[in-house]
Amino acid sequence: MKLTRQVLMATTALGLMAGAASAETLRWARSGDALTLDPHAQNEGPTHTMNHQIYEPLLLRDTEGELEGALATDWQVSEEDPNVWIFTLREGVTFHGGETFDAEDVIFSIERAQSPDSDMKELLTSITEVRAGEGNTVEFVTDGPNPILPANLTNLFIMDKGWAEENGAVEVQDVEGGEQTFAASNTNGTGPYQLVSREADVRTVLEQFPDYWGMDEFPMAIDRIEFTPIQNEATRVAALLSGEVDFAQDLPVQDLERVAGSEGLQVITAPQNRTIFFGLNVGADDLENDDVEGENPLANRQVRQAMNMAINRDAIQQVVMRGQSEPTGIIIPPFVNGWTEELDTPPEGDMEAAMQLMEEAGYPDGFSIQLDCPNDRYINDEAICQAVVGMLSQAGITVNLDSKPKAQHFPLIANSTTDFFLLGWGVPTFDSEYVFNFLVHTKGDELGSWNATGYSNPELDAQITALSSMTDLEERDAAIAEIWEEVQSETLYLPVHNQVLNWGLTDGIQTEVQPEDQPKVKYFETSSS
Repeated sequence: MKLTRQVLMATTALGLMAGAASAETLRWARSGDALTLDPHAQNEGPTHTMNHQIYEPLLLRDTEGELEGALATDWQVSEEDPNVWIFTLREGVTFHGGETFDAEDVIFSIERAQSPDSDMKELLTSITEVRAGEGNTVEFVTDGPNPILPANLTNLFIMDKGWAEENGAVEVQDVEGGEQTFAASNTNGTGPYQLVSREADVRTVLEQFPDYWGMDEFPMAIDRIEFTPIQNEATRVAALLSGEVDFAQDLPVQDLERVAGSEGLQVITAPQNRTIFFGLNVGADDLENDDVEGENPLANRQVRQAMNMAINRDAIQQVVMRGQSEPTGIIIPPFVNGWTEELDTPPEGDMEAAMQLMEEAGYPDGFSIQLDCPNDRYINDEAICQAVVGMLSQAGITVNLDSKPKAQHFPLIANSTTDFFLLGWGVPTFDSEYVFNFLVHTKGDELGSWNATGYSNPELDAQITALSSMTDLEERDAAIAEIWEEVQSETLYLPVHNQVLNWGLTDGIQTEVQPEDQPKVKYFETSSS
């Protein structure tokens, strides 16, 4: 039966016994689709969210954000060698195709995720070898003790080695290069749901995997998932209000009261592990999309500081986000190790001081530049960009806004073909090293894949690399603070705010908001479950 308000009221009226078996379909909508089903090709929230229904990592974060076992039941540092983490694998697990899960699949998947086209490789740079251990274990050998390795594995999905080899899916899809592969639209995971059909950007259908190992450990109240990306905000809300969908993410802030006040609907909310910010191309000698010939105005720190001052975060919070955001001065939320209240204090919105800095930098008349912005990824992303266009104009900077879907926007960042861009970043490890590895380290084969700023500091790179093997946590925290001091002084990024999550659901669904905005449907309960 459809999980609609009418049906839920009908089942209640019929007095179905608690725990009675019933077929529940969850009709789920959000603003954008997964970019691919290849589990190692994109480090992107909605992509991970879809894959979490189908595939599983060794460890994952529960609805409270705490680590728990998935395909591993135990994990610990070897007593004989501090450079080795030992993971005990769950027994009795099968892939959707019937294959038995074992150590070979883990070794294959981690090595695949370390390959050049993988968007997950930054998480695995300290790993020098993955090998089968004694009994049903896998050993991760690192190039020095790595105390936070387990936290790096929560979105590292395990594939079946034989299936990948048989279907030409050994290599990771090159999404940025426009490649289409078998693994991009076909799956074989161990997760609670298996793929029935997929039409990218239109509809994805999943059904419960009857041989899932966790069938008796999780509610598993949903039998079928029908996922539909609905980019238009008004259309998405209308679908929820009319009962066409049962669960909607990315609720527009202007409609929260309307949804919450509608009979049979609820809005559940929580702070999100995600910061929204602007990135700047500080490394180029000349910019592609500005009107300054022969030089790069963004390479001037005073210009970057002026832009940071010109952004009125309180106005964005009040007008654009209607209170559903937390203004910030750093590109990590309070969840993350390394955050301090001092770092989080945004600059005062001082337009006079910003214009003075522009004059001192040699741009008294300003300049023009293009801003690249997604329009289907973050809450009010295009509206945020529009607001900042107006704010920067008051400092003499003319901004030409180019908004496009995330599928076209993200390759600009990955390929470093943008000068000024909006990005949101979550931190699934809850540690600053993750941010440094992806966004601050010099862009290279292993680290810095999302650093489109062109910033490169070899000394800072060495400090970042050293974090993975620091076992003295006080010393490590001090090193993190030192790195942040340098990053903040450079004004590489212009932080805006931390998002607040709002999920809209029918009253018949019970779940908790997951701080990474990654609902795992196996945790969902319903009024008839």
